[in-house]
Amino acid sequence: MKKSLIALAVLAASGAAMAQSSVTLYGVADAALVKSSGVSAQMGSASIMNNGTSRIGLRGVEDLGGGLTASFNFEQGVNLEDGALTGGAAGAWNRAAFVALSGGFGKFQMGRALNPSFFGIAAWELTGTANYSVVGTQFGYAAAGPRNNSMFMYNTPKMGGFSGSFGYVMKPDNGGNAKYDLNLIYANGPLATALSYNSVKNGNDGLALGASYDFGAFKIAGSLQDSDIAGTDADPKGFTLGATVPLGAFALTLDIARDTEFKDTDVLLEGKYALSKRTFAYAAYYKDGDKKLVTGAKNHFSVGVRHNF
Repeated sequence: MKKSLIALAVLAASGAAMAQSSVTLYGVADAALVKSSGVSAQMGSASIMNNGTSRIGLRGVEDLGGGLTASFNFEQGVNLEDGALTGGAAGAWNRAAFVALSGGFGKFQMGRALNPSFFGIAAWELTGTANYSVVGTQFGYAAAGPRNNSMFMYNTPKMGGFSGSFGYVMKPDNGGNAKYDLNLIYANGPLATALSYNSVKNGNDGLALGASYDFGAFKIAGSLQDSDIAGTDADPKGFTLGATVPLGAFALTLDIARDTEFKDTDVLLEGKYALSKRTFAYAAYYKDGDKKLVTGAKNHFSVGVRHNF
């Protein structure tokens, strides 16, 4: 009898411990018919004209007690055309690979991850930082890529709509030049505004200040962009301006990004139709500006489906 009671106690304790930990499988499946100037129509799964890059990921969390939690995230791009991994020959978990501790102090993480500049842009950008976002294609994410390797990052708790993130990459992990990356965000009700800034010692600096406001019948967003690219006098700078109009399950977005330094304008027209909370169909037209043809073609069209799981 005593042995049975002990066994039941052990099982109960084990169940309680397991209940405090969880691992979640998640991802995106996105495929589209893509047509670009001078290129025959073809399928795309990780192209600039997909709404998002197809991916699969694992995230987990453990309750350590006392308000402290440990977590991790591994994420890998997948090409739906052939099932291959995307992001490099050794590309396992190339989209995210980090460990973190969270509590009342905020969150501290270490590894490869989306950086503060990206999250600052994402706070107000109209397309949800789609692959074909003219903000991202024209200016990057405050003139930088969306991810940093070997990054130490701290996220503050949210305080009345305010939050901030600070990322740091040490010199040996960034070719001998340390990198700073930060954002300051205010998001409360219909208003979202954010400052993104990053700087590489002896290298590039990038800044973006943007905001969006949701009026209900429509949503507008705009930003100012400024960067200093090492080794050149032609530093991208300018503005973005756009609007989204929801029509039931359908939403129409027009977004413009103007580089005043290069006198170059990118234009995006996007339509999305929600098939469910996790699945939508989309059609997009993206015009790459004549003066700074970053995508290799002037006009791009796509029609696709994205499913989030």
